[in-house]
Amino acid sequence: MIDGVASGTMKGMSVIVGRDDQIGVVEALLDDACAGRGAALVVRGEAGIGKSTLLDHAVRAGRDRAMRLLTVTGVQAEVQIPYAGLDHLLRPLRPAPSDTGSPYRLAIEVLGILGESEAPVLLAIEDAHWLDAASWETLAFLCRRVEADRVALVIAVRDGEDIDRRLAAAGLPELRLEPLGPDDAETLLDRTVPRLTRALRARVLDEAAGNPLGIVELGAAAVRSGGSALLPSSLPLSTRVERTFGGLVADLPPLTRTVMLIAALDDGGDLDEILAAAALVTGAEVPPDAIQPAVTARLVLVDERYEVRFRHPLLRSAMRQQAAAGDRRRVHAALADVLAHDRQRRLWHRASAEPGPNESLAAELTEVAVRAAQRQAVATALAAVGRAAQLSGDRAERGRRQLWACDLAFEQGDALTLRRLIGEIDETALHPADRARLTWIRDGLAGGARTGPDRLLTYADHIDTMRREGQRDLAVKAMTEVCMGVYYASPPRAVRDRFVEVTLALDLDADDPARTVILSQVAPVEHGAVGLDRLRRFAPRMDLAPVQRVNLGFAAFAVGAFDLARLFALSSAADLRAQGRIGTLTQTLATAASAAAALGDTLAALPLAAECMALAEETRQPMWVLGGSLVAGLAEARRGDVAAARRRADDAERAIVAARRFPMLALVQRVRGVAALADGQAEDAFHQLSRVFDPADRAWFPDYRLLMFGDLAESAVRGGFLDELRSLVADLEPVAAQSRSPALLVGLAYARAALTGDYGAALADDLAEWPFDRARLRLTYGAWLRRSHRITDSRPPLRAAAAAFDAVGATPWADRARAELRATGETRRKPIDAMAALTPQEQQIARLAAEGLSNREIGERLFLSPRTVSTHLYRIYPKIHVSSRTELAHVITSSDVT
Repeated sequence: MIDGVASGTMKGMSVIVGRDDQIGVVEALLDDACAGRGAALVVRGEAGIGKSTLLDHAVRAGRDRAMRLLTVTGVQAEVQIPYAGLDHLLRPLRPAPSDTGSPYRLAIEVLGILGESEAPVLLAIEDAHWLDAASWETLAFLCRRVEADRVALVIAVRDGEDIDRRLAAAGLPELRLEPLGPDDAETLLDRTVPRLTRALRARVLDEAAGNPLGIVELGAAAVRSGGSALLPSSLPLSTRVERTFGGLVADLPPLTRTVMLIAALDDGGDLDEILAAAALVTGAEVPPDAIQPAVTARLVLVDERYEVRFRHPLLRSAMRQQAAAGDRRRVHAALADVLAHDRQRRLWHRASAEPGPNESLAAELTEVAVRAAQRQAVATALAAVGRAAQLSGDRAERGRRQLWACDLAFEQGDALTLRRLIGEIDETALHPADRARLTWIRDGLAGGARTGPDRLLTYADHIDTMRREGQRDLAVKAMTEVCMGVYYASPPRAVRDRFVEVTLALDLDADDPARTVILSQVAPVEHGAVGLDRLRRFAPRMDLAPVQRVNLGFAAFAVGAFDLARLFALSSAADLRAQGRIGTLTQTLATAASAAAALGDTLAALPLAAECMALAEETRQPMWVLGGSLVAGLAEARRGDVAAARRRADDAERAIVAARRFPMLALVQRVRGVAALADGQAEDAFHQLSRVFDPADRAWFPDYRLLMFGDLAESAVRGGFLDELRSLVADLEPVAAQSRSPALLVGLAYARAALTGDYGAALADDLAEWPFDRARLRLTYGAWLRRSHRITDSRPPLRAAAAAFDAVGATPWADRARAELRATGETRRKPIDAMAALTPQEQQIARLAAEGLSNREIGERLFLSPRTVSTHLYRIYPKIHVSSRTELAHVITSSDVT
């Protein structure tokens, strides 16, 4: 049977013409999947180019390999229904997917289900450009996670701007189908329509231009109607083929045409459902045989489950496009009545049946969105509020719903949708408070906030407008979002004062986490001490929402409470992972990694930074990719991988200068300074780090001085810049007294001890949460004792320093401590760091396995399939010379306490 694509019939067998290379690619993909090397492939091209035939071949080849087959065809009628496509795809395996998670979490759940199959699995997805956004995001994420799974995905899509954007974001391998060459085109036409006259044959080949479906269908039309079937040639080929299909439908009985239109507009394919809707449209019972003329004409198939399937997607689109608007609305209304038992599908058909603005229906959809958002079903919420905006009769209310949709897209990490939604908003229709909200969404959430002083003052004024307009909650939300931008912009005092003024005008209760989050970042010196006290009170609370803990982590980092920042970040990450909110998870991972790196814990920082960067790439958050890279650079510098750290610093500097975010150069300078310290170049380290403390330098960042003074003090002590250090200590003592920043206090204690030789007070401080700084202090103290010829006294602090540096992976500092010990006559062997042989992701998996988590639990946490986790462990064991989880736990525990 010819399926409207590049195939012909020879001796009863289906033969594909002109696609040998492409068939080889598909079959290699299936072989890899069967061998445990999961992979995905997007087959793309214009309408009728042969995608369906190649997909059919993949299905047959998968069946020949005893693969489990799961198929779905995207349907335009379902494009607004979250997870509709995934529901159809997985129906043979499980009930409809829950919408309580995100596409990312659901993708891993699906991979787990597929992994339970004894046979390898092929997912064949036709017309993926018509998949709903949630199904597409789930499958795209799944495609990027089939590493060691016996799963193959072959996805057929039609060319177009929308699919170009989807594919650019998805980053999946593509196989483009081009038109057939002249010889193959002639072969296909001869096999399918051998009786054409020479003139008509030449005309068909010319008009089809190598498009297989055009060759088959235009050739058949020429047989039926002669040359007139090929006019007008000015129309696109797909339109002419659609008209050919439309002509075939026109020959059907009227009742069959009605049933066909309902099938084309239905978001399901159940024959009984279609017939029930047809009865409502026609006002009389419709027998099952009403579909038979279409089956006989080979326009549709009815499978063993009584599901109606169209012969070709263009036929379905032809039915939709040729139907009058009133007929389409009547069909949707009938389907809504038939689907009274299925609230969600019924609601979408009601929305499609609505001829114009309907505020009542828009409000109902908004309520659906609210309930979905409350249970973290962001994809459903986004689809519902988007349609509610379209149905809004009030322009201002439409804008408000569009703004909420922007929020949801950002939370989901969907940058493409966010930018599209922003472009659809009519700013002139918004209330002043909503215009203020749009300003921050456009400049901040959509990427690349303009953070000059004037722009920041505009934000502050807009947020104050929200407050005065009675939108206090939105004003608090906006201020919470913008305060990090204020911090990293390092604006003049007047700008900070304005933000403090607006924040205080919000009249937030002292126990409201938002007050601490905002003031600790906007003014970490002036409000740092009070903020630190509140942060310590918030730390043990169990009732804080994940996003509140994310923001508290930001605030804790800004005031230099790295231990609290890591606590808040890691506790929120656990919940965000469970909810699959990877857009926000990316940001809290950056905080956790930054805090670990600042504390000198390279073993924790590097895996966290690696995951942050991977998810930031996944969710298209370039500034968080940059931030994660800088954190990784700092951790690499501390562990002695100086070349890698300097490469990251150079790359980051180029991006920061291009974006004119000059205060963030402080982060670059810290990486360079610590790399120089690790490399034994204390003088260079001092000059690199001093730039952050110099108001005349474009890397000047006064608040960041709180966070990195310990590194500068060490470079001054080792490089002999003691006079400069005394001046810096004098400048920062009042800052420390006002802010009570833990990081600054620790750094000042170290500097005072090194300058005076009085180490007693510094050593007496509780530095249990600051292992690197405590070890640095002991190293400097031990070296001072040795130079003072107190050899015996010098050994204990030097031993403790070496052990502590080894435990956090700060190898250059550990080597210095061992060198000092050797100078006292004591030799300390350098431990073998088994974990150093592992990649950051492997380290993460190894630690979780050592903690007793199962492969499934590890996969859920890291968004990997259980089989992929198992494969990673299989590679990890020989690298660190273990053969079991028990031995793995012992090696990791030993490494951590060395």
